[in-house]
Amino acid sequence: MDSTAPHAEVPRIDALDADLVDAAGRPYFLWDVDMTLDAFRQGLHDVDPAVRAYLVAKLLRQARPEHVGRFVTDDDVRAVWPWALRHLGRVRAEWERRLGIGGASPAA
Repeated sequence: MDSTAPHAEVPRIDALDADLVDAAGRPYFLWDVDMTLDAFRQGLHDVDPAVRAYLVAKLLRQARPEHVGRFVTDDDVRAVWPWALRHLGRVRAEWERRLGIGGASPAA
């Protein structure tokens, strides 16, 4: 191993988030993308609703339900729901029931 090679900076993990991330700071529910918890949180506030919806849908689809509320409110989910639908897969009906909403598509 080359000791002069630069090391990737390991993100600082808040004690409250330790149960969500691996050693590199990647949340367990983002197992299929290389994104840190901080980058995920920033993405949830992206100006583009399609970006927010994609990340919210990943959260709804892949995170444990008890962890979803640590990142988004029900109103946050409702705000991007039309864009999130295509990414929800099998969990769509469960979240429609939990939120008391149906699936409407965004205006083109």
